[in-house]
Amino acid sequence: LPLDKMRVIVLSLLAAGAAAFAPSSFVAPSLRSARIGRTRPSSLALDMKVAVFGASGLTGGEVAYQALQRGEGVVALARTPSKVTKPQGSCGEAAVTEPLTDANLKVLAGSVTNQADVDAVFAEGGITSVVVALGGKTADVGETMLTDGTTNIINAMKANNVKRIAVVTSIGAGDSENQAPFFFKVLMWTAMKKIFTDKNNQEALFFNGPGKDLEFCIVRPGGLTVEAPTGVINVIEGQAGSIPRADVADFCLGAVLEPDFPYLKQAPCISSLGGTGWTKDRSAAARGAMAE
Repeated sequence: LPLDKMRVIVLSLLAAGAAAFAPSSFVAPSLRSARIGRTRPSSLALDMKVAVFGASGLTGGEVAYQALQRGEGVVALARTPSKVTKPQGSCGEAAVTEPLTDANLKVLAGSVTNQADVDAVFAEGGITSVVVALGGKTADVGETMLTDGTTNIINAMKANNVKRIAVVTSIGAGDSENQAPFFFKVLMWTAMKKIFTDKNNQEALFFNGPGKDLEFCIVRPGGLTVEAPTGVINVIEGQAGSIPRADVADFCLGAVLEPDFPYLKQAPCISSLGGTGWTKDRSAAARGAMAE
């Protein structure tokens, strides 16, 4: 096709996708705002720690930072601990080169695909919940990193009697394919086919595999951004809009810290309030983030 006609087709697809973004099931803002800046629930012990896998990535970094802000202890595993830095959404763009440090944070060097490295996280003691926000280019981390790494995490959780886990995958994974806009589906079927095979297998570990007895929540966000948190999250049944990683992190922490979290044993798709477009983070940091 001539270049001008190709441009018209692409723009038409993008417009159609954007027009379709509408939340069909809303989580009241009070649910999320109640979690921000709150004190630790009385049912939680003071020595509880959250294990974060993927803390050197953009979403995992938000999880680690926000957990620390809530007063939680955090043990993180990263291939390169120096890449665990302050997140842009919660801290601002100028802070992203600053290391994330806190008396309640311990970052271990290792790979999630190595069972001994994963076990070392739990050997720190006091781990009561887990957030998995793994990512990276398939060419760099391998075609089965998500499935292999999550299998190791499940093994360690069972060995240490840890029940609660949130796992970040993506809109379009599992049975949510039709909740992704058409142009994103095209990527899923082509350039992103291998990573979505890995994501689908990762999710299957919980619905049909060794993680089915855990208290899990599979979190499927829409188009991820590094913007500041909006303060509101939609759990949707229709097509997804965009959502800041900071809001995804907040939802994940609710999933692992709130005793009566309503989406356990489920795979909710989430986007921000009023999300009417699909904005994928294309920053250099996002493209190069190695979250294993």
